[in-house]
Amino acid sequence: MYDLLIRNARLVDGTGAPARGADLGVKDGRIAEIGALSGPARQTIDAEGQVLAPGFVDTHTHYDAQLFWDPTLSPSSHHGVTTVVAGNCGFSIAPLSRDAAPYLRSMLARVEGMPEISLETGVPWDWESFGDYLARVEGRVGVNMGVLCGHSALRRVVMGERAQHAQASPEELERMKAMLATSIREGALGFSSSVSPTHNDAEGQPVPSRLASREELIALARVCGEHPGTLLELLPGVERFGAYEMDLMTDMSLAAGRSLNWNAVVVSAGNEAYLANQMAASDHARRAGGEVVALVMVSTPTVRLNLRSGFLLDSFEGWAEVFKLPIRERIAYLSDSGRREALDRGAKAGTGATRSMANWADYVIAASADKSLEGKRIADLAKARGVEAFDALLDIAIADDLQTVFLAPHAPDDDAIWARRAALWRDDRAIVGASDAGAHLDMIDAFSYSTKLLSMARRPGLISVEEAVHRLTQAPARLVGLKDRGVLKEGWRADLVLFDPGTVGPGPTHARYDLPGEEMRLYADATGVSHVIVNGCTTVQDGAHTGELPGHVLRSGRDTETRSFAPRPLAGA
Repeated sequence: MYDLLIRNARLVDGTGAPARGADLGVKDGRIAEIGALSGPARQTIDAEGQVLAPGFVDTHTHYDAQLFWDPTLSPSSHHGVTTVVAGNCGFSIAPLSRDAAPYLRSMLARVEGMPEISLETGVPWDWESFGDYLARVEGRVGVNMGVLCGHSALRRVVMGERAQHAQASPEELERMKAMLATSIREGALGFSSSVSPTHNDAEGQPVPSRLASREELIALARVCGEHPGTLLELLPGVERFGAYEMDLMTDMSLAAGRSLNWNAVVVSAGNEAYLANQMAASDHARRAGGEVVALVMVSTPTVRLNLRSGFLLDSFEGWAEVFKLPIRERIAYLSDSGRREALDRGAKAGTGATRSMANWADYVIAASADKSLEGKRIADLAKARGVEAFDALLDIAIADDLQTVFLAPHAPDDDAIWARRAALWRDDRAIVGASDAGAHLDMIDAFSYSTKLLSMARRPGLISVEEAVHRLTQAPARLVGLKDRGVLKEGWRADLVLFDPGTVGPGPTHARYDLPGEEMRLYADATGVSHVIVNGCTTVQDGAHTGELPGHVLRSGRDTETRSFAPRPLAGA
């Protein structure tokens, strides 16, 4: 008897092969049979008119903390994601110490946009080792979850406050290497770090990983090479890559003998040269025998910014020091006309992703204490006030105690941009993902990337359903080295998604006040997804979570394998 029988499905197996009609039977959490099936089952689903696909794999999330107050890991679970990797960018919350916990909590609030009150009240912060943390997760998570060991956590636990302003001594580096090795033996999927100038802690200072020497980064990467089924992740920065960034990523990959993925590529109008530079990092690594893979966003997310947290804005030339000031002093600083001129020049001196953010006239007010301003463009408000756009933006923010939320400029999408995106989705130097789910809760809505990509299969000539599913399943599963996941295959794990190809997509982004402390997060429901099944158990049905938590904690070497660098084409290609 099957535990679950799905009948009359349009089966898309994840390899890129053409869809076919089939039934699928599940027993003991695995796919028992695929074909024309009959016989008794404890549960039967008639999937007429729907696509049956493997569950989606999200390689870049920050759900490390959220799982304590929301073990379903919404909204990802509603958008068909059945496996996530957390602990990215060096920001895991294990290993941990009593001394490190307050610092890491405040750092996460600042750099990853998680309300500090939610972190304080919703997370226990009482473990120490990586194994202790994973033991807390085991048996209480709704999707499969693997976690990287984060560099900033590792550094802060080993070095204490020195991690925030100093390079490691030889003895401290040896302790970090030993702690990383222990964390991997206890299940960590690998090592993550950040050298990005956008990553600053609660005091506006560089996060600990940014204080590391090149030698420290390479030495810690090398530890991963001593253990099977591991990978590397890095945030190198948001500007064009120079020799340092390309060499660093290549050398980390070579030191470990592992793939290194970095976050993130965004295709937008006029950034062709910028993207060519970023993608060249993969070519640079391949010439040396390593592998560097870019995570690419499906579309350009709507970015919400404010002058209270300053995230991303602090990457402008000369702006970082401003966000180290207390709010009252910051307001006084931003009120000075001479300083405004210097800040404007610094912002416009940027290139690539940051340069477009300095188009002040194109900002739109998303939220303000003065509700009459919401939805209005800065250009129009500046004209009405008879001032420059930058002055209007700062005046509005100051009147709102810096709590005004602005929508960053976003050029409208056209056919040419979508064609460029589709080309990058299928580039073997890139993996679709970069959701940042669980982080930047008031800032971006990239968490719905999976249903967004599937909806693009309805756009003529862009991508097929079969290839879209492949990009969400087998491709990222291979990057992580997952065993028995990412493809519909007899004997493999029954992580499954049923969706209507004619209606699947993300719903409108909206605010939900459901975090601990009644704090807000951006959210979007999924449309057209009828069932999400994790390890053979239905977790989401017709948009509602069932309350079941059948996810597995994925451990390196047990649930993952060391992956070859050789690119693998789609089936039939």
